[in-house]
Amino acid sequence: METKSLILNFKAYDESAGAKGESLAKTAEKVASDLGVSIIIAPPVVCSYYARLVKIPVFGQTAEMLEPGARTGHVTIESMKQCGLQGTLINHSECRASEEQVKWICERARKVGFDVCVCAKDVPEAVKLAQYNPTAIAVEPPELIGSGISVSSARPEIVSESVAAIKKVSPSTLALVGAGVSNANDVATSLKLGAEGVLLASAFVKAKDPEAWLRDVAKELV
Repeated sequence: METKSLILNFKAYDESAGAKGESLAKTAEKVASDLGVSIIIAPPVVCSYYARLVKIPVFGQTAEMLEPGARTGHVTIESMKQCGLQGTLINHSECRASEEQVKWICERARKVGFDVCVCAKDVPEAVKLAQYNPTAIAVEPPELIGSGISVSSARPEIVSESVAAIKKVSPSTLALVGAGVSNANDVATSLKLGAEGVLLASAFVKAKDPEAWLRDVAKELV
């Protein structure tokens, strides 16, 4: 995972699965290629096959604390990797994980060469989870997720404080932010405040013209 990356969480919207989701994935690939920037997509796990359709990194939306074996209805890190995924999100506010689960997944992922972006609801939680040395930590205040009010404008101190706190515990972990990011200015402000990447979702998936919206936002990574 590179610095100055955009992670696009497709969530479980109707617009992000099947043919509609494939279109979003290819749009992200096109914009990343045209601008020469790092864009990662995280579609629903049932759409892991997107990894075979595009050349940009594809992440899962969560991971379970399970080893491969006789398990029905579960998803392991190994199965995601074998499907072509390069990493996973974990502990998003909409799919919380225990600290034990975060620790286990980070350790397991390192063994198999799999990226992990851990979400944190605030700076204290980011500090606590940084000790497990994930690839990245994305700090997202839950109350701003999907609000259209960016963390970089509503609570800019969280961005700068998050970066400093995460780096103090785990210098190699990338410090990302998210929640309410809806335009290029939000991304630019986040990066100026020290963020090494941005996690966003609804604004892209629900955009009337996803390519135009993403192109405008992604240019801030150049």
